[in-house]
This record gives sequence, structure tokens and C-alpha cells, in this order.
Amino acid sequence: MTTVGRTRRPGISGPAETLPILIAMESMQVGAGTSTRRAARADNARVVADVIRQSIVDGAYPTGLPLEDELAREFRVSRNTVRVALSSLRAEGWIDRTPRLGTTVAQRPVDHRLDCLRGLKETLVGYGEVRNAVRIATVLVPPPVVARKLELAVDEQVVYLERIRQLDGETISLDLTYLVSDIGIPLLDADLETNDVFPLIEQVAGCALGDADLSLSAAAADAHSAVDLDVAAGSPVLLLERLTRLADGRPVDLEYIRMRADRITMRGNVSRIHESENR
Repeated sequence: MTTVGRTRRPGISGPAETLPILIAMESMQVGAGTSTRRAARADNARVVADVIRQSIVDGAYPTGLPLEDELAREFRVSRNTVRVALSSLRAEGWIDRTPRLGTTVAQRPVDHRLDCLRGLKETLVGYGEVRNAVRIATVLVPPPVVARKLELAVDEQVVYLERIRQLDGETISLDLTYLVSDIGIPLLDADLETNDVFPLIEQVAGCALGDADLSLSAAAADAHSAVDLDVAAGSPVLLLERLTRLADGRPVDLEYIRMRADRITMRGNVSRIHESENR
């Protein structure tokens, strides 16, 4: 499934507050057969793992997870079900389990907002230092699909950037960026290692960015991307395509971004639109 949408350029602020989650609880039918009980346990373990995973994302368990018995009572499941859930989370890299120290959070992903238009450094204010390893910065003729989205002639040149983006020295994304030439060429002399592209575009254009079309999907990291992102081949990655326009509606920046799904959580806030508002 691919999620598509549009986001706008806001004022800059720090990380957003997280939202509470609802805990789902399931019970096992008395007298069910062995296969049914195993299926129910697996379903319950998945629910427990999902809730704990999201709780970790939301900042819960700063001093470690509760004991297995406490989790079993909280979720109203068996201790074996809790063990299955915790084993899954450990295999995914979310938690560490150590004798005498108990179960602790191994790492927390950072939030990336979907409902506002910000660069990575702007988004991760307060999380750490964002730096970019610029692998390619050049002028080239893009693929026809890129030219079409940027509303350029088929043989018109663009500036192409390829950057590995790191948070406190840890790789979190691989960004491939196509910029229209009048905006991109001046950026070749800019400090691309410590700056987001968005503020640089606004400086060169002399006006603010307006909005962007987004397309978000998921995939498994291929061998090449896995090396770039410092993950195992087959690890989950988020694929973001973002076409950004100036305030006057002109498209100037097309990005293809691969993000580590274990280090970035996409968040947003949406409003209900009633049918009468679409008329």
C-alpha cells in the first residue's frame, strides 16, 4: 500500500508531543482445541507486541519494561503470550533482555512529521546533530519521468544530489534529489553537509516554499541500499517521494528518500472532511 498526500511549509518548532494509544485486549475461549489456543496465543502476542512497540515509539518505559507477570496482568493474557511478544520485539531490535537487569528499550525511532513541510534537520531539532555525507553533486539530464514532474523539457538539465543523512553519526536515510537548474546550480557552492536543502532553496529563490505532494510506501532494503543505510539486506525501509513547489506553485525539487524504518516514525495529524466540504 502506498500513502499519498500533500503537506505545507510551516513555521519551525521542536518535536511534536505524542498521542496516547488504545490498548487492545483479547481473551481465549475456554475449551478451545490446541490449534485454536495456539492461534489465539499468536494473535494475542501480536497485539501485545504491537502495543508495546508503539508505546516505545511514544516514549514509554524510560527505566525499562515491567516484569512479565505485570505485563500479563496488564494485557490480560498468559505469561507465555507475553514471552512470545517480547521475543518478537527482541528479534526486531526494539528491546534488550539481560539477566538481573530485566528488559530495557534498545533504541527509539525519531518522529518525522507528515503534516508539515520541513527538511530533516528542521524536523529533528532536539534529537541530535544531523549531518550529510554528500556522495554526488552534479548537473545532468534526468530521466523523463523526473523532467515531467518538474515540468521541464525532456533534454533540460537539473542538479542531482545524493546524500547519506546521519543523526549523531548513525545513518538514517539515503536521499536522491533533483533540483531545477536555476535553483540547484547555486546550491552546488553551498554547505550541503550541515544544511537542509529547503532553507537553501528559499535563500536562492528569494521566496518561501509552498507545498509538496507526498507518496509514502514500504519496501525491503536491496543489497545496495542496505549497505548505504547500514542495515541487513531485506530490512524494512520507508520510501518517500516528495515533489516540492515554491509558494507560486512552481515545482523545483523532487526527492526520492529511503529511510530506515527502525529509526524513523512518520507522524501526522489529519482532520475529517465531510462530503459537503468536497462539493
